[in-house]
Amino acid sequence: MKHVLIALTLICAPPAFCDTCPEAPDHTAALADLIAAARAAPDETTARQLSDDMWAYWSDAPDTHAQDLLDEAITRRTAYDFDGAMIAANALIEYCPDYAEGYNQRAFVNFLRQEYAAALPDLERTEDLSPTHLGALTGHAMTLAALQRNAEAAVVLRRALDLNPWLSERHLLPALEATEEEL
Repeated sequence: MKHVLIALTLICAPPAFCDTCPEAPDHTAALADLIAAARAAPDETTARQLSDDMWAYWSDAPDTHAQDLLDEAITRRTAYDFDGAMIAANALIEYCPDYAEGYNQRAFVNFLRQEYAAALPDLERTEDLSPTHLGALTGHAMTLAALQRNAEAAVVLRRALDLNPWLSERHLLPALEATEEEL
């Protein structure tokens, strides 16, 4: 019952003055600067702060209603309420079909549920909308690895590491590459 109430609240609550989602803020230049700084970062701590700054841009929703849906999805995911997180992410995607983070959050929920095949299309859509989204790229690599598609995972992880060589997932690359060579 609580999920039905959540769904009705989230889906039926867009502001009356906003029937469609506005375009997401364009943070391309700021993200490019942060990526350049991450590439040149002297250490992992500095790069981690830069990644946190990137997340602030990726999670900047197009309007208040979209931000509320995103925040709800993240809060519920963090609380392991995956059904509630999925309802919020689905509502966000329905409301803002061109906002990358909605797809990324839905993919993350599917990954946590170990529904890896379901996560892939959302990760690919996130990357289509936001090609330098490091969270989606690393999530994509991790999802492919979970599906034992290590060669593909290595390719995607290398793309992410080209943007930020300090990502914590960098330690997985040798293992992925070792199995990549066996194929």
